[in-house]
Amino acid sequence: MKNLKSPLLAFILVLPVLLAGCQVPPAANTAVSDKNTAAESLLSVYTSFYPMYDFAVKIGGGQVIVNNLVPAGTEPHDWEPTATDIVNLENADIFIYNGAGMENWVQDVLDTIENKDLITVEASQGIPLLADSEAGGGTTERGGLYDPHVWLNPLYAQKEMEQIKQAFSLADPEHQAYYEANYEHYVTELAKLDQEYKDTLSPLANKDIIVAHQAFGYLCSAYGLNQIPIEGLSADSEPDPARMADIINYAHEHQIKVIFFEELVSPKVAEIIAAAIGAKTEVLNPLEGLNDEQKAAGADYFSVMRQNLATLKEALQT
Repeated sequence: MKNLKSPLLAFILVLPVLLAGCQVPPAANTAVSDKNTAAESLLSVYTSFYPMYDFAVKIGGGQVIVNNLVPAGTEPHDWEPTATDIVNLENADIFIYNGAGMENWVQDVLDTIENKDLITVEASQGIPLLADSEAGGGTTERGGLYDPHVWLNPLYAQKEMEQIKQAFSLADPEHQAYYEANYEHYVTELAKLDQEYKDTLSPLANKDIIVAHQAFGYLCSAYGLNQIPIEGLSADSEPDPARMADIINYAHEHQIKVIFFEELVSPKVAEIIAAAIGAKTEVLNPLEGLNDEQKAAGADYFSVMRQNLATLKEALQT
């Protein structure tokens, strides 16, 4: 990933002056829940990528306008904000990001922001970081990084929603009870989802999942699964031949019949390994973003998590 401390950063620093008085076009990914509410009375919220967007929409409801920075169908790990994104943040009330190493550009961007009233929310704050070696009880990732995908544990998704709720209440205390009611509704829904995962996965004898991208540590840790990543936390990296051979041998030895890949990343490596062992490939979605088709179908955190659960159940029963 490029560091924003570069000629681009210098350009960004002077851009607000150059664009003073200009109209900024609206972001492409925007949700307004109540069309009858005057837009100027709503909180202007920007989110870093999809889970933060979805959680903000759910908690904010009709009192917020939520703009998502990472476009639909874009893998977020190596995405960087544009100059227009920076200017939009200057005019926002709240900026929500995951943290835990997911958005490496955030601090550089915040260092350029002159809007001292901007409320920033690191949604993963207070959630225990999961080291590579702890992810799923058997992960063999090399690199010593931490897994940022905390939202794949529904109970940690609840904690992220709580951080968002608190920020909305701080910025808009008049509607604090409204945000609290929305939050309490999703506390119940997330508890149901957590129980569904426990009830479905705990009886299964097979706990091994081979995944293209080491994104499922929090999910595996929560539900007793063993994540074997083909590659590490970088979604678009590729394994060397020795790693490919290790994965193929492991799959043969443990009679694994499904290799998982993600929609936002090329399935090429997963398909090569699946062909080598006579397995099939399936999508396991880390919810880093939705494509246009999923958005049009009304998919959200809950529908994708339940689809993941159905996919895991079928694969682990094979």
